Parts: sequence; C-alpha cells; structure tokens
Amino acid sequence: SNTIGLVVPKIAHHFFASAIEAIYQTAYMNNYEIIMTVSQENAEHEAKHIQTLLSMHVDGLLVSVTEQTKDNTIFDLVKKRGTPLVFFDRVVEGLGFSTVTNDDEKGTYLAIKKIIEAGYTKIAHLAGYGHSNIGYNRRKGFESAAKEGKLKIPNDWIIEGGFAEQDGYDGFMSIQKSANLPEVIFAVTYPVALGIQLAAQETGIKIPDQLEIISFGGSIYNRFGSPSITYIDQPIKELGARAIQLVIDEIKNPDTAQEQHITLPTELIVCETCKKIIGN
Repeated sequence: SNTIGLVVPKIAHHFFASAIEAIYQTAYMNNYEIIMTVSQENAEHEAKHIQTLLSMHVDGLLVSVTEQTKDNTIFDLVKKRGTPLVFFDRVVEGLGFSTVTNDDEKGTYLAIKKIIEAGYTKIAHLAGYGHSNIGYNRRKGFESAAKEGKLKIPNDWIIEGGFAEQDGYDGFMSIQKSANLPEVIFAVTYPVALGIQLAAQETGIKIPDQLEIISFGGSIYNRFGSPSITYIDQPIKELGARAIQLVIDEIKNPDTAQEQHITLPTELIVCETCKKIIGN
C-alpha cells in the first residue's frame, strides 16, 4: 500500500510536532505516505487506532505510546500479523519490536550531576509515571545523581504524574504546601515545567530568584519565556527520521530485518534558570 500508520499521544506539543515533521519528510523521500492518528493520551483510543490502521493494510506502524498504556494485547496482535512496528520515544520493551529513544537515564544523570556540582542541594523531581519508559528512566537518572551526590531527597519531593502542564501545576502546588521549598525542581518534560512556572507565578514565588527549574526537553518558544528554562535537549528530528527509516527498512527487507534498539544522546542547554552551572 506504500502507507505507514503513525500513532502519537498528542500533536499540540513541540516534541511531537517536530518529530512528526521529520517523519513525514523521510517518508516522502522514500515514496511512502503517512496515515496519522492521535491517541490523546488514551490507551483505548490508541488500541482502536492501531486496529483501524491494520484494517487499512498499512505496510508498517510507527508508535509512541500513551502515558496510560499498560495492556500489550494490541501489540501482540500486530506481532501475530507480522506487520513491522517501531516504537519511538515512549516505547514498550520486551515485545520483539525495534525502538528509537533518547538516552533518558544518562541525560538526566549528567544534568542533575551538574546541578549538584554547582552547589544546589535541595532538589525536587516532578516525575512521570513509573510504568512509562521515559518516566522510569528519567527518575532513575535523577535518583542515581542524587545518591552519588549524597543528597537526601524528601519523599514528598518526588511526585509521580503525567507529562502535561496540569501535572506540573498540580505537582508544584503539592510541594509548596510545605514550609520547606526546594531550590530546584527537575521537570520530567517541558510542559510540566511550564505548569510549574504558572503555579509559582500564582503563589508569588519568583523564578529564578526563589526557585530554579530544569526540564527534560525544551521548545523553540523557550527563549521567548521569562525566564527561559534550562533544559536537556533531545535530537527530536533525528529521532523521528531514524524511527521511520527503521520501519521502512523492515518493510523492504522482511527476511533480514532484525530487532534494533537505537539510543540517541542528549545535551544540556543552560538558559536563564540554574545559571550557576555555567560558573562551575
């Protein structure tokens, strides 16, 4: 059919918008059309979309799972049908499908290590869901750096939740109820960081004077914010392009295709928050 089904959790998001653009460009260069669906962070919608795409006889699937996804039944069906599938960014491991991800754990570890080396000792983390690979690995990197730096993180300073602005807002409101406010909050995603900013503004806490923020992932609009947020940069377009190329290769070479797990490095970009990192 020369079509590939794409399933993403959302499109009103810098990360997915940039990844989708790279996916479309690479697919077009290889004479493939993309049929895109949006799960809206709903696991039931995701399964329905995949079922629909299979019924349309797409040649392959490219999927970034929702923050709710726990049931692998639909992916077992894909495997049974022999349809090539590649997960990207948010993945399900152990099912025999190829994956393309950022180095979430190492990227977080190196960034938080720099935060600690700059002299910050009171650091909180608004984490993603533990059943999600990005939530799990970013928290693992955070905790590894904290342990190595001999920091004691209060239990109520690590809050598990989703990846959207509302999760950042709610998480900060929970933390600020305590008289003991952290110096830095590490946000699992850039939208979560934006939620923290809004909540801090509403409660009269000044960023970066009274609170610093660092996030995993940024946005092209970050530099227009006040203050701009220090973030761990992801090679988004490369991730999207590598993922779709991997699907295409598996479609074209079914007899020789092998499961692959590609991990891309990240880079810390220091902006107007956590500027003490620069002097360290």
